[in-house]
Amino acid sequence: MDRSSPISLWDATAEERDYHADFVPDERVDVAIVGGGYTGLSTALHCAEKGLSARVLEARHIGYGGSGRNVGLVNAAAWLPPAKTRKMLGETYGPRFVQRFSNGPRTVFEIIEKHQIRCEATKTGTVHAAHAPSGFADLKARHAEWQRLGEPVDLLSREEVAALIGSSAFHGGLLDHRAGTINPMGYCRGLARAALGAGAKIATGVRVTKLRKDGGDWVVETDQGAVRAQNVVLGTNAYTDDLWPGLKGIFTLIHYLQFATTPMGPEAAHILPGRQGLWDTGKIMFNYRRDARDRLLIGTMGRIIGTKDSGLTHRWARKQIARVFPDLGPVEFEEAWHGQIAMTDDHLPKVHALNDGLWTAIGYNGRGITTGTLFGQSMADLLTGMDPSDLPLPVTTMTRARRSGLNARFFDLAFTANQVWRTIL
Repeated sequence: MDRSSPISLWDATAEERDYHADFVPDERVDVAIVGGGYTGLSTALHCAEKGLSARVLEARHIGYGGSGRNVGLVNAAAWLPPAKTRKMLGETYGPRFVQRFSNGPRTVFEIIEKHQIRCEATKTGTVHAAHAPSGFADLKARHAEWQRLGEPVDLLSREEVAALIGSSAFHGGLLDHRAGTINPMGYCRGLARAALGAGAKIATGVRVTKLRKDGGDWVVETDQGAVRAQNVVLGTNAYTDDLWPGLKGIFTLIHYLQFATTPMGPEAAHILPGRQGLWDTGKIMFNYRRDARDRLLIGTMGRIIGTKDSGLTHRWARKQIARVFPDLGPVEFEEAWHGQIAMTDDHLPKVHALNDGLWTAIGYNGRGITTGTLFGQSMADLLTGMDPSDLPLPVTTMTRARRSGLNARFFDLAFTANQVWRTIL
């Protein structure tokens, strides 16, 4: 496939090498994995480490989907506050989910260290910034809950946040010491390297076209031949298609965009000097972070309308940077891109047993780095004898998201309107 144009800044700058291998049909493997992102590669790595034969089938290239387009925030926990998460999941799964996902960044950074993955890993935390006084009230409630759980999360005043990030645009925030930032494509390619080193096989540029049962095995048909497998794991998340009927209708598809400036140099040294990632509490959230070469990244929900050099989203990005960091002056952009997020109705991920020996973890709600990594571990545990009741979530059947297609179109329009509104303010 054509790799002349990078899909994101992370694709263009990742230190880990890109990986490509042609498809070679296998007689039979223990587990066939569809998708070469965080979930698929973490599944392959941990299955191979447990002695299973694992084969990854990726339609494009490693990290082509959300994994290579990610913001790169290694966040702890889920989208929801911990108390609400526990209430929704009940007494058995609620505390277990909160605990395991609170430790999600630790798991990611341990894998990075173990396999010496070159991905610009920075463990200085992330900032959840209050966009308004109402946002700060929400953060205060979250902080009280994290304090009761003994987690290293600090509540910061408006003045403390301003000193930490170099801007007075926010009304306070939470500093989560568990979290950090990475080059997400570097991490994805590093997972591929680690999986290959453990004995897994990976094929790129091969599209899975059909899944069918044949006796006790699954036959995974592709556009280049077939693989027989005892188990199949679908790791496609927001890039899920019609391979399994109804699967792409269980979430609402959300787009998320990023603009990356050219390297800024010493004049921007006061902006996020600790290199924490930042996102805000607004209903249409946006984020800021810096990379290892002092580029400033800004992102928000929605598609890019135009290019990195002109158009609506270019004007939006310049306007928002000027609003938050007015002393920075005009900026130029090096890369711009958007990706897809699978948003569930309850903002929690799902684990589905689609059929005997056919599994998927899906609906990451924008928390793909930790969620995909953890579920990859869980898939390996399941396939080597773990009782499904020991998962951090109950195994469920598919439930179609309410008005999935309609909501996706509505959100697209709302996000575009937000760009227009914030550009003319």
